[in-house]
Amino acid sequence: MEGMNSKSLCVALVLGAALTAAGCDQRNASDTVGQKMDRATDKVAATTNAAASKTAEALDDTALTAKVKAAILAEPGLRSLQIGVETKDAVVTLSGSVDSPTAKERAKEVAANVAGVRSVVDNLTAKTA
Repeated sequence: MEGMNSKSLCVALVLGAALTAAGCDQRNASDTVGQKMDRATDKVAATTNAAASKTAEALDDTALTAKVKAAILAEPGLRSLQIGVETKDAVVTLSGSVDSPTAKERAKEVAANVAGVRSVVDNLTAKTA
């Protein structure tokens, strides 16, 4: 609930600033107040859409990281606490160390099979060869 209030306040502040800027804009003295309001509203909408898109991407990456960690945790033979998982733009990066080359390959396979993962970057090291 508090997050919604913060978002609403932020949107209201941005809209107020944009409307104030539109009122002070003297580039086209022949523009009506309505035209200035329309331009200001379009600018606010574009900014809000861009921010919402970035937020959605970050949430998607966070969800993918959680899904990959859960999948690795559920996999017998993998010590999930030794495997770090990071996600950026649906590309999962695995880091840390595993007990064997077989475990390394299995961790990559498990991560790649999680729905939504575009690719896997392997930065894992195997303790034994």
